Amino acid sequence: MRSFSLLFLALMFCHPCPAETRKWQSKDGSKFIIAEYIKHDALTVTVKRADGKIVTLGRRDLHEQDVNFLATLPEGKEKTRASSEDSEKNQASAVMEETAVFDTLKLGDTRADVQAKIKASKLLELTVDEMYLGRFGLNGSYRTKQTIGGLKCSLYFDWDSNGLLKELTLQTTPQSSSSYNDSLKDTWAELAKLMTTLHGAPLQKADFPAANQLENDMSLSSHLWRLHGRGSALLGTSKSIDGYMVSVRFTTDTIEPVITGK
Repeated sequence: MRSFSLLFLALMFCHPCPAETRKWQSKDGSKFIIAEYIKHDALTVTVKRADGKIVTLGRRDLHEQDVNFLATLPEGKEKTRASSEDSEKNQASAVMEETAVFDTLKLGDTRADVQAKIKASKLLELTVDEMYLGRFGLNGSYRTKQTIGGLKCSLYFDWDSNGLLKELTLQTTPQSSSSYNDSLKDTWAELAKLMTTLHGAPLQKADFPAANQLENDMSLSSHLWRLHGRGSALLGTSKSIDGYMVSVRFTTDTIEPVITGK
C-alpha cells in the first residue's frame, strides 16, 4: 500500500514481532497504523502502537484483510451489549494515523514542525550535546535508537524555497568495504522488506549493488516506491571517501522507473 503512518517508521524501525505486530488498514486501504494486537471482540479490536499508546479500532472500519485475520483468532472476553454499544460509539471510530515518512515526520512539514516532532520522538537519539545543536544543525545530529539490520540510521533533511521539508533521508554511518556484503547488505535487505510491507511492491527493484559498481560520491538506487499522495521513496547504496552506506530517501519529487533494454 502506499501510506505511512509514522507510525510507519516508528514502526518500521522497531523490529516488530511478526506474529503479533501488523499493519492495520482502514476499510479503503488509504490509512493505516502498525501496532501490536492485544484483543478483540465482536465490535472492536484493541492494539498497541510502538510508542506505547493503546488504540481501539472499530471492526466495521477495518480492511477486509484485517477482518479475515481477526477471524482466525479467538475473541477476548465478550462485553455486555450495553458496554459494547458504548465502546462502538466512543472508540470504534478511532481514526487511522495519517501517512508519514518517518515517525510523525511528513514531507511538507515546516522546520518548526520537524524540530518539535523530533524532540518529542521516542525513536530517535541525539548524537551531539544539545547545547551545540544550533551550531551543528539537524542533519546527522539524530539517529534511530534501534538498529536496522544491525546498523543505526542518521537523519538528513532538505528543504524547499518555502522552508518546507522536501526530502528526508535515513542513512547508515560509513562502513568499510569488508562490511559491504555483511552488515550493510543486512540493513539493505531489512529496509527493502519493511518498505515493501508499508508501501507494497516497489515500482522497480534490483539486486543488492556490487561494491565495485560504486565510485566516490556515487549512489545507486535498487528500489523505487511511489508514496501515498505524492512523492517517491528510493532505497540504495552509496560510497564516499569515508566508506560505504545504505540509505532510504523520501522525496516530494515524482521519480519514474528507469526503462531498461529488452
